[in-house]
Amino acid sequence: MTWRSSVVALALLAGSTAAWAGALNLEKGLAISGYDPVAYFTLGKAVPGNPALTATHDGAIYRFASAEDRDLFTANPARYVPAFGGFCAYGTAEGHKAPIDPQAFTIIGDRLYLNYNHEVWELFKMDPAGYIRKAEANWPAVQQQPDPGN
Repeated sequence: MTWRSSVVALALLAGSTAAWAGALNLEKGLAISGYDPVAYFTLGKAVPGNPALTATHDGAIYRFASAEDRDLFTANPARYVPAFGGFCAYGTAEGHKAPIDPQAFTIIGDRLYLNYNHEVWELFKMDPAGYIRKAEANWPAVQQQPDPGN
């Protein structure tokens, strides 16, 4: 582990207000901190969802900025849910669960990858294919990890 990844790992473990629930990164049942998962694809940016426009998938509540986005999601949720249960893709590649900043995202190969913050996002963008490969290999074990606070 390099000094940079050590610093990032320590920052990730420093804590979060999110309540992690097994394989999904949820805050009071809410996925992606309430951001619209479809808008990442259709608008290319993070857009807060409307609390009145929701859909539930795999026990997570997703919010949407428009009814059209909600309808697109309900027609094909697998297309829009973030990779690695909505946990930080870089953290998963490093072998642990980490919260996300909804603004720190990348779409690669029609998948949404979220990251802890913009600094970690910049690291992730240096070798996205490599980090995705590591994260995919680590995900079966990472998703079984207990909440970091336990």
